[in-house]
Amino acid sequence: MNIVMVSGGVRSGKSAYAERLVLERSSAAPAKVLYVATGLRWDGEMDERIDKHRARRPAEWDTLEAASDLSVSPYEDYDFVLVDTLSAWIANRLMEIPEERLGDKSLAQRILTRVDEYIEALGASRLREAVIVTDEVGWGGVALSPLGRRFQDIVGEANQRLAARADEAVVVVSGLPWRLKG
Repeated sequence: MNIVMVSGGVRSGKSAYAERLVLERSSAAPAKVLYVATGLRWDGEMDERIDKHRARRPAEWDTLEAASDLSVSPYEDYDFVLVDTLSAWIANRLMEIPEERLGDKSLAQRILTRVDEYIEALGASRLREAVIVTDEVGWGGVALSPLGRRFQDIVGEANQRLAARADEAVVVVSGLPWRLKG
């Protein structure tokens, strides 16, 4: 089972690159593809972003909305899975935490443990390939809010763990992929 990590900044082209990658690799042989969407429709702008992503995907790909739970059990009948994005899934978890509890290290550890379990389950699955998209949070300044700082800390650590386990890692900058691993 091949795990591919695709990271990049917001609006860097990472999702479009990941979609092209899965389309290329899944077209070589008949394959079933599952797109796992973790974004939530918070407002009109998010609606537009989600709709843009949906319109760009091939019609034959199935979609699973998984804003609150990442689990490999729904992937059993698929050859390829594209998760877009791990960082949005983490943001969704953080949004459930009252601001005064954001500094609680055990909450961050629970999220990271769940990420580790998910990555391990992916590696043990019968999938041919899993492509995981995530935001690169290490190139910006330190966030001004406690929620923003906690998000950066957890996503940065989760990305390092995913990159260590991934067979391939690509960062997308201004629409251009840069292979880091594999």
